[in-house]
Amino acid sequence: MSVEALSGTTPAEQLASKRADVPGMNWSKVGWTFAIIALVYGAHRVYMQQMAFTVGLDYFEPEFQIYWMPLFWAQVVVGGLAFFGVNGYLWMTREKNPEAVTPRDELGRYFGLLLWVFSFAVILGVLGSFATESDAAWHQVTIRDTDFTPTHIGLFYFALPALIIAAVGLFMYAKTRLPQHADKYLVPLGIALSGPILILPTVGYNEWGHTFFYAEELFGAPVHWGFAFLGLALLAVGGVVVHILARMGSLIQEIQDEAKV
Repeated sequence: MSVEALSGTTPAEQLASKRADVPGMNWSKVGWTFAIIALVYGAHRVYMQQMAFTVGLDYFEPEFQIYWMPLFWAQVVVGGLAFFGVNGYLWMTREKNPEAVTPRDELGRYFGLLLWVFSFAVILGVLGSFATESDAAWHQVTIRDTDFTPTHIGLFYFALPALIIAAVGLFMYAKTRLPQHADKYLVPLGIALSGPILILPTVGYNEWGHTFFYAEELFGAPVHWGFAFLGLALLAVGGVVVHILARMGSLIQEIQDEAKV
């Protein structure tokens, strides 16, 4: 009796069915992730548009303590909880037996890693364009810098921590889900991580400097050099993407070879 009679399908149909099992990107998750980022930052940006030039011009005014400092503390608390919550979850649900992960499962996890990269890139775009440029525009109007400003609260204590959460989450996902990264470290990923993490203490130096000896906001001031230098580390994300695509190509080839057997 033929194979077709036993299985009810031809070898070509069986091969097509196996190839159809190759995992792909979950575009629903991509859409929800981008929608949440857009909604949260959009609400923040609308609040800044309405309040930054009315009750946000001077940190030492009583209104600033009412309308801006609660937002600052809320961001610090929520950001801290999100950081430890996301990375704690990734660690507690880590892969205990990396050697047993099949090529098909590993490929699906690389699509998950790409979603982390996309999220990182979107937050980086928000930080590097809207958040940073709004800070520059605000200072061109008010000139004087103080301990906190509306745009600094949005840039340094909202967009930057969100980027750090995405970056460390990206690292933890790779270490806890992908067999190739269980006992190794991807150098470009480490470089890309170092940028936002080291920018955070630079924020403290910037705030301290503007408070005590550099009140005016000059974009080329020495207190800003660290931002420009450390920002270059984010270019290493290109190396991360190259690695991901190369490995995904190898896994797809392995899955197709298995389907031919």
